[in-house]
Amino acid sequence: MPEKNSGVDTHQSESQSYHVPVLLNESVDALITDPSGVYVDCTFGGGGHSREILSRLSPTGRLFAFDQDADAKVNLTADTRLEFIPQNFRYISRFLRLHHIQSVDGILADLGVSSHQFDEPSRGFSIRSDAALDMRMDTRSPLTAASLIQQSSAEELQLIFQEFGEVTNSKTLAQLLFNQSRVAPIKTIESFKSIVAPLVKGNPHKYFAQVFQALRMVVNDEMGALQAMLEQSASLVKTGGRLVVITFHSIEDRMVKRFIKTGFTANTEEDPLYGIKQQAPFEPMHKKPIEASGEELKRNPRSRSARLRVGIKK
Repeated sequence: MPEKNSGVDTHQSESQSYHVPVLLNESVDALITDPSGVYVDCTFGGGGHSREILSRLSPTGRLFAFDQDADAKVNLTADTRLEFIPQNFRYISRFLRLHHIQSVDGILADLGVSSHQFDEPSRGFSIRSDAALDMRMDTRSPLTAASLIQQSSAEELQLIFQEFGEVTNSKTLAQLLFNQSRVAPIKTIESFKSIVAPLVKGNPHKYFAQVFQALRMVVNDEMGALQAMLEQSASLVKTGGRLVVITFHSIEDRMVKRFIKTGFTANTEEDPLYGIKQQAPFEPMHKKPIEASGEELKRNPRSRSARLRVGIKK
């Protein structure tokens, strides 16, 4: 793809293997309202969305890219308009202020796990290879999937699997892991799979995917980070600017949908006399989320669960 003022093309094949950007044109089309504006890519990853944003910005446009995963730095390119911030996007306001940015024209967040994180065995995100039961997006964090299991009660584990994985036998699974972890810590993916195997319901791949998703979301406090970013976006995005979020499962999508529609990230009881007092800062651009086209699904099967929602700042 054409680039402005950067050497991005030499890195494109490497970063594409790191992570194929989902709903690329749809998300950037919605995001850019002013080529000379200031934008944020909350999840730099392979840099695919950032490169497309930069290709559409004028020489005076600016892009701030966040990523807590140190591995993402290998995809950085020399572009004076790009500022990389190696932090979780939950701190978006704090780090933008450090760069003297009070407001932006748009925020893009492509949530979930990058292809690189799934495909790198040592990161512990995938059931395909044996590795430490890690799952940290930010390796500076002390909490791993192994330590989460070790320090949680059976009741806490049950809630994790119920809420974040919608695992059908959450209670039985939680009790088994709790009992086993009292005997000896569960440190590797293979040992985890071996212990859990007798409880697998239905398709083993789908079952383990749900279980791993639940652990990963809690290890990285993904919903807490999303909530923090959404709430900060209300005061960061300029009137007419855009909040663009790509989600990959219903838990994230429900929060984003609710926030754009109501201004709240959690279910809030409506006041019977006055209704919800807080006015929603955004209005939805589309009634329904945008999904990947048939062509994109053939090219990138991981885009199947992607949902794109766009909020326009009032």
